[in-house]
Amino acid sequence: MEVDIASAKTGKCIVSFSNLKPLSTVKDVKKEYKKFSPKLAFERQSFRKEARGRLLRDDETLASLGFNKKAVLYFKDLGPQIGWTTVFLAEYAGPLFIYAFFYIRPSFIYGQNALDEPRAFVVDLAAGCWCFHYGKRLLETLFVHRFSHATMPIRNIFKNCGYYWGFSAYIAYYMNHPLYTPPTFGNKQIYTGLALFILSEIGNFSIHIALRNLRPRNSTRRLIPYPGLNPFTWLFHLVSCPNYTYEVFAWIGFTAMTQCVPVGLFTLAGFYQMTVWSFNKLVNYKREFSDFPRNRTAIIPFIL
Repeated sequence: MEVDIASAKTGKCIVSFSNLKPLSTVKDVKKEYKKFSPKLAFERQSFRKEARGRLLRDDETLASLGFNKKAVLYFKDLGPQIGWTTVFLAEYAGPLFIYAFFYIRPSFIYGQNALDEPRAFVVDLAAGCWCFHYGKRLLETLFVHRFSHATMPIRNIFKNCGYYWGFSAYIAYYMNHPLYTPPTFGNKQIYTGLALFILSEIGNFSIHIALRNLRPRNSTRRLIPYPGLNPFTWLFHLVSCPNYTYEVFAWIGFTAMTQCVPVGLFTLAGFYQMTVWSFNKLVNYKREFSDFPRNRTAIIPFIL
C-alpha cells in the first residue's frame, strides 16, 4: 500500500512509501522514515492520523487506524529528547534535597540565631511529610511507573525542575523560618490535615499500582482503568484520573496542616496543572475508547 507522510504544520507531502502493508505498524513507518532521514533520531519522530490528532503508538497497525490501500500520516519533529525517567528523577530529587537543606541547616539560611529559636512540632512533621512524598515519587519512578512514551522534549527538564525546585525553596524558606507560627487551631488542625495527607498519599499510590498493572512491561498499549478490590481505586467510578485527585487532596491536607501561604500557592498551581492534564487524558480516553464510561469527570467528582 502507499503511505504518504505529510507535514503536520503545512500539510504538504514530505515523502511517500510504497513497501508497507496494512499490517505494518507505526514503528515500521518510523523505520522507513529513518531511512529517508538518517540524521533524525528515532525518538524525535511522531506521527498522527490527523494534523492535530493524538500521537500514534508504535504498535498500532495501519489497518487498525482505518487505512487499507492508501494512508496519509502527519509527521512532526519532536526536537531533542530526554528520557521520562531522567526528568522525573531530576525534578523529584531536587525538592527532597532542597527542603532537607533548609530543615537541617537553618543557620546557613537565617543566621546563627536561628538555632536559638525552639522549633514547632509541625515544622518537623511537615519536613517528614515532604520528604516522604518526594521519596515516594522517586521510588515510584524507578519501580512503578510504566511510561507510554520513552522520551519527552529536552526543554521539559528545565521547565519542570524550575517549577519544582523553585517552589521547594520558596516553601522551605517559610516553613523552616524561625518566625514561622503554627496553625491557628492547633493540634486539631494539624492532625486533620495530616490524616487527609496520609490517606491521599495511600490513594495516590494505589492508583499508580492499578495503572501499572493495566500496562504490561515494555508495552505502550493503554486500556480503560476500572475499580478493583482496593477501596482507594473505587474513585475510578467517578473520575478518569484519580491519581491527580488524590494528589490534589494530599496537598490540601498539607496546606491545612501547615497553614503556610506558599504551600497554598503550590497547591493551587498544582491543581491547575493537574486539571489541564486530566482533561487532556479524558479527551484522549473518549477519543480512543468508544465504550469509555460517560459518567466520569476529569479530576473532581461531578464537577470537573
